[in-house]
Order: sequence, then C-alpha cells, then structure tokens
Amino acid sequence: MSATSGRRAPAPTSGLYDHALRLHRRTPDGPLPRGGKPYPGGRRPRPEPPEDYRTAGVPVARLLDEHFAQPLAQPRGLAQAFREVHVPIHPDEHIAGAAHRAAPERARRTGRWLVRHGYEESTVTVGLALLAAVGTADDAPLIRTIGLLSDTFGPLAAHALERTEGGAAHLLWLADRVTGWGRVHVVEALCRLDDPATHPWLLRKAIDGDFLNGYFAGKVATAARLHEVLPELGQDRGLLDHTGQLLRMLTHSAGMGMALRHYPHAATVLAAHARHAGGPPPTVERFCVVATLALHLATESAEYSGCTEAQREAILASYLALLDREDWYATARAALAAQNSWLLWFADFSESGLRLWVFEDWKAAADGAGEGR
Repeated sequence: MSATSGRRAPAPTSGLYDHALRLHRRTPDGPLPRGGKPYPGGRRPRPEPPEDYRTAGVPVARLLDEHFAQPLAQPRGLAQAFREVHVPIHPDEHIAGAAHRAAPERARRTGRWLVRHGYEESTVTVGLALLAAVGTADDAPLIRTIGLLSDTFGPLAAHALERTEGGAAHLLWLADRVTGWGRVHVVEALCRLDDPATHPWLLRKAIDGDFLNGYFAGKVATAARLHEVLPELGQDRGLLDHTGQLLRMLTHSAGMGMALRHYPHAATVLAAHARHAGGPPPTVERFCVVATLALHLATESAEYSGCTEAQREAILASYLALLDREDWYATARAALAAQNSWLLWFADFSESGLRLWVFEDWKAAADGAGEGR
C-alpha cells in the first residue's frame, strides 16, 4: 500500500506536540511530569525491528520516496502511513537519504507538519527524522518542544539540534528539562559539540544522580576539561559538589561508559576534590559522596582508581579524616537517627571495607538498646 492510500482512522483530538506543549506550560522550568506519559490516545505496539538493524529505516525511506515522487501529495497523507513498519528512533541513514533526495523545502515542510500535527509516535518520529536531516535553525523551537517527550524523541531531537546553527543554546534548554535516557542523548550531544559556552553547565549540572549518568560522566569530564578548572573548586561550591557527584558516578560506570580507572586525570581530580571537600558545611549528600569515594579507594586497587599506590593512600587518608571530623560525624549521626535509608544501607554494605566511627558508634548504640529491652 502506498504512503497516501488506505482508509484513515479517526484522529485523536490532541497531537503529541500539543500534548508536550500543554504539559510544558505547567512546568516550564523542569521536566514534564512522568516524562509526558501517558501519551494521548494510548500507545500502539511498535512493529518489531528487522534482524539486521542497519536496514531498519529502509521501509520508511521507501514510503517517503513514494510520497515525494507525487508532486501534489500533501504531508497529511503520511499521517498513518507508518503504522505497520518499524520506525527507528535514532538517526538512520536511509531516512536521511530520503530527506536529501526530496526538494529541501518540501522535505522540511513535511517534517514540520508531521511533528506539529502527528498523533502517533511513528508519524512524529519520521517528521523529526526529516528535520534532523534537513531542518534549519527556524525549526529549533519545534524540535526542542517535541524533545521534551524525551524517552521517544530524545535521540532524534538531540541529533537535530546538534547539527543546527545555534543548537548549543537549545540543547542546554532541553537538558534542563529532560531526565533518564533523554538526558543521556542530550548531554552526549553537548559533549560532542565541544562548545566552551556549554562547559559551565556541563561542569555544574550535567550529573543529576540517575544511574544512567554513568553513560556520559567520563565524556562530561573530558569535554568540559574538568582538570583545567580545579583551582576554582575552593571558591565554587556548585563546581565542587558536581565534581564529587561526577567522581562518584565514575566509580561504578564500568560497562556503561568511561570508568574511573580509564579517566586520565582521575588522580589529579580526586586529590583536588579531597583537598577542598571539607570547605563547605557538611550535608548528608556530601557525606554520601565522600563515603562512596573513600570506600572505592579502600577496596579497589590503586590502578583501578586511576592512581599510584602513594596517591591512593594519600587521597583515602584525606577522605577518612574528613568523614571522622566532628561536624561531619554529627551530620551523619543525625541522619542515621532519622533513619536515612541510604546511610543505613551503606553502614552495612561498607562494613568489611570501610570502618567509620559514626557507623561503629551507631551500631554499638543500636546493639546496646537491643540488649536493654
């Protein structure tokens, strides 16, 4: 069946773009609630991809070629054309080829219509793929808005904005408003751009605590040249805290992205962080970060931590001295008394590799209370 034939089912009253825009207006400075789910009209099961992923976009490209071969065919004729084919959500050379084979303005107009009015994921994805191939800076607001539904459209939105003039600013806007896998694609695009204007954000906001940050933590440290701004750690609390979170992520990112042992500046950054970590007032979050790093250094080899043995011992000693400092001890003890779930778990998890006074005293007190009952 051609791209423009077949009976059309009634369309939902709201397209995906309008859905994203409506939710965005409720939370203009942050991610959409639940990532924008559920989508209007429900979600159709996606057709299975081919065994050879390299051919995934071939059926879509064929439908687009058929459509563009008809001079009078309108974009709305593609509204349901992709229901029965697998549509890749990542950049695809075959779909991009179809976009470039068409007249540029017609391909852009088609992409814009499909993104703006499409009510099925497959339809909007194809429109976004067209804009990722031939869109202009004028399309950036449209792309970033649909990119807020980032689980589905994050990969193509990030790719489209990356290749758009002035795309760094739009990627930063989107990065502040997406989480999960969508954030992975947007942050990785920012790292690939290697634009100095993005470095302040990358150095202070890229890591949000999600375990998926492990895919890009090493890329952030490298692209933003973290090792070059270490003198600022003593004066920039946001940079210091983010550096700790980034190092924490690198300790368990093996299998996802760059691990601490593969980061060439690991020893230098760890030493700088250990030197400055005790400057700000202690918080539970800061205690957790330093405790995690100390446990890693205490239980892993120096090589696994990207250090020499002398460096590992010196950095670990600094962290341990900080964790046992009176004000840090008091902060952790209060959190334990308040049944902080992470600290309670960590106290047991770290017992064989990291002996801290606050945990020893807490367990002794708990054992004493148990014996007194």
